[in-house]
Amino acid sequence: MSSILKILIVDDNPTILKLLCQSLEKCGEIIPAVDGADALMKTMESKPDLIISDYTMPVMDGRALFDKLRARKETQNIPFVFLASQQEIDERLRMVLEGVEDYFVKPFFSRDLYQQTRRITARLLQQRMEKQGGGAGIKGKLSEMNLIDWMQTLEQGRKTCALILRSGPEMCTLYFSDGSVTHAVYGQLKGDAAVFKVLTWVDGDWEVDFQKKSAEHTTTMSTQGLMMEGLRILDESNHEAG
Repeated sequence: MSSILKILIVDDNPTILKLLCQSLEKCGEIIPAVDGADALMKTMESKPDLIISDYTMPVMDGRALFDKLRARKETQNIPFVFLASQQEIDERLRMVLEGVEDYFVKPFFSRDLYQQTRRITARLLQQRMEKQGGGAGIKGKLSEMNLIDWMQTLEQGRKTCALILRSGPEMCTLYFSDGSVTHAVYGQLKGDAAVFKVLTWVDGDWEVDFQKKSAEHTTTMSTQGLMMEGLRILDESNHEAG
């Protein structure tokens, strides 16, 4: 099963649309749409997993697009993110709750939208895996979802599973219990040290197995603590190299 999620991005401004597509290209397969009508047709054709749409557009604005998609059984459950001004959110969009993942107030930083989109796609991917494959033997690329993404997602979902990472001949297995990393093995390394060694891997593959567990407990820090300490070590290493 593919781990790529389809993301439909809608904006009538060509420059902004290009910027959004470039900013989110690592989050999934990007499908650009130049306005609400174009987005409606592409949704029918491609069935995206997530829609990110500007609110103010000619002919068919974001709210009209949202309503038309909610009226169809085939598209009514697609998660939606609105890009709008604070006034538009307060006056027109606050009452729209079901199916709306988030509102982004314009202007915004593209990195903030990217980070939130990564969180949403991580959750959607996890749901897809559990629904379609039970978690066993599901694979993907670290370029699509890295270890930090998975640690955040599995912690938030309080999942129990094994996360197997491979980069070339190297392999590391992390065991999660109720969302916490309890055991990690990388060659002769175990626990915290094993996590820190692979925290920055961006090339390679991952595999999630929701059936695989371990009774060993070799980590000494919380999942958040492991992420923070690992990033601190990386930052120090980068400063020394610079």
